[in-house]
Amino acid sequence: MRIALLGVGLIGGSVGLAARDRAGAVEVRGFDPDHARVEAAAARGAVDRTAGSVAEALEGADACFLCAPVTALPALAEEALAAAAHDCVVTDVGSTKRLIVAATSDERFVGGHPVAGAETAGVEHARADLFEGAAWYLTPTERSSGLLYERLHRLIVALGAHPVAIDAEAHDRLLATVSHVPHVVANVLVAQAARALSEEAEGLPRVGPSFRDATRVAGANSRVWSGIYATNAEAIAAELDETAERLTAAAGLLRDGRAEAIEAWNESAREDRRRLLEADLAGGPVRELRVSVPNRPGIVAQVALALGRGGVNIADMALAPAADMRSGAMTLWVSGDDAAARAGRLVAELGFPVVEAS
Repeated sequence: MRIALLGVGLIGGSVGLAARDRAGAVEVRGFDPDHARVEAAAARGAVDRTAGSVAEALEGADACFLCAPVTALPALAEEALAAAAHDCVVTDVGSTKRLIVAATSDERFVGGHPVAGAETAGVEHARADLFEGAAWYLTPTERSSGLLYERLHRLIVALGAHPVAIDAEAHDRLLATVSHVPHVVANVLVAQAARALSEEAEGLPRVGPSFRDATRVAGANSRVWSGIYATNAEAIAAELDETAERLTAAAGLLRDGRAEAIEAWNESAREDRRRLLEADLAGGPVRELRVSVPNRPGIVAQVALALGRGGVNIADMALAPAADMRSGAMTLWVSGDDAAARAGRLVAELGFPVVEAS
């Protein structure tokens, strides 16, 4: 496996380290417009060879990771696909997916987003275990090559992450809720506290742990987050409108002063958080499913997206076309106590025969 990294900061550097340490990569080549950064990546062992251009980095590559701010990704994807071999899978690590997925119809491109990182940035903070146990969203389309999607899926599993297929539009709405809006709210909270401090005659009390926890991500890396806000503005704004409505409702509840209603509201939040955490920690035994499918473009994406929407985690997959190339078999390994039964129902609803291996 030869891997090209276009961008070698925290995420790109961590992909390189994980690929070399965990995925048995033969070679990792790195390119970055900042020559000092790619030299630092080589010194850290994140890349085997440095490249002076995108084309040089992609020579002989089986997989390419685009690790740049989201606003730069469409142009970088175009350049990478122009230089990549016909059987090289190209993916990105951007936090928004709609624009990059819409920017290319090339079957070799599969959008990606590892839900991993830190407040720190730069290849000096890269780690081989950064993706261990993390969700890694993949956004295949009906145009995506099934064989290349399988290769990328296996590579991401080898990096230690859990691939999850999701539609690009759904990804951006989901991330607006669980990631982007919390950053906006953190920015608002610190601005509100700073204003209060400047207007009050007496100083504010020492900042408590709840404020520190709620504002930990305030003012996060502007080079990264300005682009996220810009490329997912509509979804973030819609979620902020709903957040504002819920805050207004909470203010009304507090003004009413009914103790029972306030307690019920707080208990409901506790229960919602418990359910969200349990869903995040779901796991269980791995089961093997064998699916017969027609050999046509988009089949792998169709199955993967259906299972992703149904909350089924594909731990691994393998593809085997029939001799006549008109049909084929997908073998899926899925995790979770009821995952096999649920996956079987979802695949059957697509019209494909499926059996669970004994």
